Amino acid sequence: MTPEAEITKTAMPKLWLPIVVVLAALASSSQVPSSTAEIKSPDLNPILQRLEDVQHQDPARSRPYEVTREYKVFRGNDEQPTSEVMAQINFVPPDVKTYKITRARGNSRGEKIVRELLDRETESAKKGLGSEISRTNYDFVFLRQENFGVVPEYVLRIVPKRKDKYLLQGQIWVDASTFRVRRIEGVPAKSPSFWIKNIHITLQFAELGGMWVPISFDAIATVRFLGRYTLAGLNIRASEPLSTVPQHEPCDGKKFRDSDCRPITD
Repeated sequence: MTPEAEITKTAMPKLWLPIVVVLAALASSSQVPSSTAEIKSPDLNPILQRLEDVQHQDPARSRPYEVTREYKVFRGNDEQPTSEVMAQINFVPPDVKTYKITRARGNSRGEKIVRELLDRETESAKKGLGSEISRTNYDFVFLRQENFGVVPEYVLRIVPKRKDKYLLQGQIWVDASTFRVRRIEGVPAKSPSFWIKNIHITLQFAELGGMWVPISFDAIATVRFLGRYTLAGLNIRASEPLSTVPQHEPCDGKKFRDSDCRPITD
């Protein structure tokens, strides 16, 4: 055997040893479950019970409030809105929610889509317990746990128990410490109207004067014969409490402001 062959023969094991060690380490690490996989699905019943209790105790169910919401409507992939709509939404307990369009600019189709969403929102308030996130209306599946900043959240799938345009099929994000719903995302279990073929809705929630209420409403809708529209809705002003407006007799042709028969004094 030549000296060169002898050197090669003795060097081969030394060269292969680090490679074998690295491959073994990689194989071993691939068998170790990830931190996400290690999180076991929690018992949903206590989570859902707390979620329902928090909803029932929310002052937003018993205190009136008023918000001003701005919508921007985009068609297709447009970067500039084709419509801008301002709406005032009032809630008077226990289940009366109304709205009024205070400003509309641009294409009238945008206002029509906004009215469709606001009609759904105000009608849903009348449903009361029939539209809330609860075991009466939904089946739930634990998906994962993630953080909202430093706040841990449970992400749950929600599956409506019936075909109802006021129920969503999708996901919710539940604060793991307060059990408040921070985010809802999904599609209606039943089409809200003939001319909207499908719509994907995202609601974000935050605190308003001790109440937990939606602060942003985003939607992607496919409008029959017209294509895809994207809506971005944001509450820009809020106040509470809102004094309950008394019932009025017909205005009898006199000059009054808006539809609640308040006399114009200015």
